[in-house]
Amino acid sequence: MQWKPRALILDLFGDYLRYAGSEVRLADITELLAVFDIEAATVRVNLSRLRKEGWFTTRRVGRETVYSLTPHMLDILNEGRERIFRRRDETWEGRWTMAIYQVPESERAVREQLRKQLAWHGFGQLSPSTWLSPHNLLTEVREIAAENPLAKVDALWCGTGDLQEDRGLAARCWDLEQLGADYQRFIGTYAPLNDDALSAGKDGRTALIERMHVIGDFRRFPFRDPHLPPELQPANWPSREAYTLFGAVHRQLGPAATEFVSGIIGQPVAQGQEVAS
Repeated sequence: MQWKPRALILDLFGDYLRYAGSEVRLADITELLAVFDIEAATVRVNLSRLRKEGWFTTRRVGRETVYSLTPHMLDILNEGRERIFRRRDETWEGRWTMAIYQVPESERAVREQLRKQLAWHGFGQLSPSTWLSPHNLLTEVREIAAENPLAKVDALWCGTGDLQEDRGLAARCWDLEQLGADYQRFIGTYAPLNDDALSAGKDGRTALIERMHVIGDFRRFPFRDPHLPPELQPANWPSREAYTLFGAVHRQLGPAATEFVSGIIGQPVAQGQEVAS
């Protein structure tokens, strides 16, 4: 994996540093990122950019600079972590949440914002202005509508009455073939790490690196996967297997990795949220 400093910083805060007061000294996070061969100058540049974007505030403690997560960005990490660590399994009611929007041609930024928000909530695009979710997200669509008054957004709770047609809609809204292949690749890569005895014998540095690998590769799936109910899933759909594997490896590597991070920052790191079984 080619480490991306920005993503690495946010993953470290998301999985460790937020559980140690949501703040860290510049020297400590520089030492942490050195584990991944990220140079100190690169760390400073990325932290500065994240601060300007509102992720962090800074304060001085003697000669040290301390970076603290802002409350708003902590909320964003909370929401994202909930998506990653809490799988949605619901009974299929035979209906879709359909979001249809109309935006003036002059408001291109509004249109792009709507797309980002709908995709964040797991909607798939059926047509340029029509998006579907197999879950009841009427409340979320109405909240999006309220946040974008320049657009006309309609929310419908509807169905086709035909399971084959519903499966066809799912195939049109999401690239399930590519997603399934990516899940299989993830399983093939990380299945060898699913070993309690092997994980227990690893040093903290190795455990941290491997755990960051598995987090970095898995955390994109919940934002690509519509969590289709079984009735709509392709045959031998691998999402459950990949999710279970991620949870096992993440849990097994946790103690050694967390202890290693605690040693660098000089304070205990509480155990974070784990994958629900």
